[in-house]
Amino acid sequence: MDDVHSALRDDVRLLGDLLGETLRDQEGPWLLSLVEEIRLLAKNARSGHADKAEQLVQKLAGLDDSQWEPVARAFSHFLNLANIAEQYHQVRRRRDYQQTAAESATDVIASKGPDKNAQPQPQPQQEEVTLNEVIPRLLKQGISPEQISNSLSTMSVDLVLTAHPTEVTRRTLIRKYDEISDCLHRLDTTLLTPNERQTVLDELRRKIVSAWHTDEIRRDKPTPVDEARWGFVSIEQNLWQAVPKHLREIDRVLESHGLQALPLPAIPVRFSSWMGGDRDGNPNVTAKVTEEVLLLARWMAADLLRRDIEALHMELSMQDCSDALRDEAERLRVGKDDQPRVEPSREPYRVILKHLRQRIDDTLVWAESELAGQFYSGPMPMLQTSELLRPLMLCFDSLNSCGMEPIAQGELLDTIRRLHCFGVTLLTLDIRQESTRHADVMDCVTQYLGLGEYHRWDEAKKQQFLIEELTNNRPLIPTNLPATGEVTEVLSTFAAIARQSSDALGAYVISMATHPSDVLAVILLQKEAGVKTFMRVVPLFETLADLQGADQTLEALLAIPWYRNHIDGKQEIMIGYSDSAKDAGFMAASWAQYQTQEKLVAIAKQHDVHLTLFHGRGGSASRGGAPSYEAILSQPAGSVNGSLRITEQGEVIRAKFSPEGVAIRTLERYVSATLEATLLPRQEPKPEWRAHMDAMSKTALATYRQVIREDKRFIPYFRSATPEQELQRLALGSRPAKRNAAGGIESLRAIPWVFAWTQMRLMLPAWLGTEAALSEALQQGKSDDLREMLQQWPYFKMFFSMLEMVLAKGDLAIAAYYEQRLADSENRSLGEELRARFVDAVDITQNVLERSMLLQNNPAIRHSIKTRNPYLDPLHVLQVELMRRAREAEAKGEEVSPELAKALMVTVAGIAAGMRNTG
Repeated sequence: MDDVHSALRDDVRLLGDLLGETLRDQEGPWLLSLVEEIRLLAKNARSGHADKAEQLVQKLAGLDDSQWEPVARAFSHFLNLANIAEQYHQVRRRRDYQQTAAESATDVIASKGPDKNAQPQPQPQQEEVTLNEVIPRLLKQGISPEQISNSLSTMSVDLVLTAHPTEVTRRTLIRKYDEISDCLHRLDTTLLTPNERQTVLDELRRKIVSAWHTDEIRRDKPTPVDEARWGFVSIEQNLWQAVPKHLREIDRVLESHGLQALPLPAIPVRFSSWMGGDRDGNPNVTAKVTEEVLLLARWMAADLLRRDIEALHMELSMQDCSDALRDEAERLRVGKDDQPRVEPSREPYRVILKHLRQRIDDTLVWAESELAGQFYSGPMPMLQTSELLRPLMLCFDSLNSCGMEPIAQGELLDTIRRLHCFGVTLLTLDIRQESTRHADVMDCVTQYLGLGEYHRWDEAKKQQFLIEELTNNRPLIPTNLPATGEVTEVLSTFAAIARQSSDALGAYVISMATHPSDVLAVILLQKEAGVKTFMRVVPLFETLADLQGADQTLEALLAIPWYRNHIDGKQEIMIGYSDSAKDAGFMAASWAQYQTQEKLVAIAKQHDVHLTLFHGRGGSASRGGAPSYEAILSQPAGSVNGSLRITEQGEVIRAKFSPEGVAIRTLERYVSATLEATLLPRQEPKPEWRAHMDAMSKTALATYRQVIREDKRFIPYFRSATPEQELQRLALGSRPAKRNAAGGIESLRAIPWVFAWTQMRLMLPAWLGTEAALSEALQQGKSDDLREMLQQWPYFKMFFSMLEMVLAKGDLAIAAYYEQRLADSENRSLGEELRARFVDAVDITQNVLERSMLLQNNPAIRHSIKTRNPYLDPLHVLQVELMRRAREAEAKGEEVSPELAKALMVTVAGIAAGMRNTG
């Protein structure tokens, strides 16, 4: 690697040394000696010494039961510390890039123009693209300053934190990891005396010791409320500070290019959540849980806002103010005890802020009472953002009018912008439910009222009935409707929605949506519940068949006059990446997603409807995971029209939003990419490119399904060679691993499906089928066409980039070891075939890319993988040994020992950390 990454190497070495000291001092020299011996064996085995590989296996197999857990934890902790160093290095590189850009700009200004003889500055790699680089490019392409300003002012990027907790790390440890990152920051950015530096090092050592003595494995599965609290922590620890800082950076960039700063209400990136609202296949998310999560969110927002108001109360001590603010301050003073005042207040801003602080305190007491199930009889809580925003804007306008603009532009501006972003509800909560649950309610109602069986009606009759009821003023659903528990729960959910203010709720997402009636039924249920401001209803298309029929569903919906009038020219549709990839394979699903978006955009444009696409992405390649900037720019032309929604799942949340510097960088990427994709839409792919993708996707789909669905060896192989069964023991999230407990692979959720293959390093979901499709294309002499597609088509370039990354993370030696030790002998032939396909995938990828190795153009990631392998390999070998012993015990009807179960779960968490990915 080049010198730009030397600081990262130093950080990893420092953290590794401190971890070694911790092992020695806290557990004894024996553990450090043992871990170092295992690490050297793994490192030498990676260098091609077969005897060392066998010695590694024997060493780990010979560990005492008491040694399993500390050894696994040691390697797991190193991988987590390496992640922290890499996360912080992203912040460092961004800061260095900004410093270099600023120095270059200063030199140009000082010399009154660019130096024609100066050496060209190195351009940032694509992942470092900044708004400061995008805006000049847009101006050069003929985009007017007004267009740029308007696009940024109206931009709506909604990042949805989801209740798919692939994050295996406990919240307690996440806090400690953030503190370790802060120590690296202080060591890196502050001019420290030797004593000060030693103080930070001592603190860093304490944090690592503290993390070592903290149990990294959840004992119990988190509840939906626990998941929501985890999401709130991301906001409290990072985003609350990052959002206003990010907006200030946008303002500075705009002003540096002669453009106006963002209007106060403009928040290009906002946040929503599924945590506590996603009940699809999760019986643990009930109406009661949803209301509890909404209350908790209000409490957290009030708690954070109180800190802001307290800080403002300290700062705004001045006397000069506008007449409007003085009048308001006097009104509050008089209203407090009804006694007239002779002298006006000397600190009018503080009068207003003190009143707001009391209102927030009342809100906190109210929320705590509601959460405790106690009766609240105190003052009215603050339930609307405007109740806080109006007096703060009064302060803001007063400061500006009295010549104190620098003060107005300080902490007060940050608080106002936080209010515009987070409001008094912290997040807007989406609700998600499966379409048949709503149809069950309709069927229950129609049968009770003697109208027939809704389930037996054709689509036309369902639509007619639903539209008639939507336009009918009388209630349809009787209050005493006899119903099953599931029907009652759905009705309770809509009753809970009706009790909320509209700013607390976002979209109602319908999974497995296939017909217009699925959407109309949800609107009708809102009407029947008495919802005052309807939630927007979003159909989710996730299987291959659903994606292929999505355009017909939208066309049919927009053909209904009542519906057209109801949506007021705005439609949102969600594209599912996880289930479609599991259903059809990475290539076929990816191409179907692309084509579906194109068709939906065309239909929306034809009907003059603004379409917002909601991308249900995960962290892994097969589930749509990709770098934010490149992923947005790879979308079809016109699909990013100033707005989009994207799920941020599991460990991805921490990777993108922690520490604070990474959060700011992530927000900038989203804004830069959305601005560029909106104002400079990509060219349409050539007809011959489409033809190639059609042919390759057909081959990929057939190959993928032949293995997954038709090969009788596959399910036994999958369940024996991967830790799929063991993952069910890990307290990952509140949702069951399967939608149907008795179902097979088809009912397995996409997260454990990907997670299992990632643990044993075959990475199968992301490449199976693709290798056959590309091989066929090359045999047909299409290599030049494929390379042209790589050079000129962002979608295909993104696809290949993710394929290359996944293949680089794969490891056939590890996969073969799992198979040899765990799979039944009659199914191992399938493993041999799959590994041969993997080799083909690697060879073909390198052929098309014209490279001699994977990640040849990305030495940083290649080095990261190489560095991690000596720490991952012992975890893999130990995991296999523990899985084998656990399965043997279960086969004999014996209990798996707690020591074995705990150590096994540590290996799962450690490998997930080392791979920087679970599901």
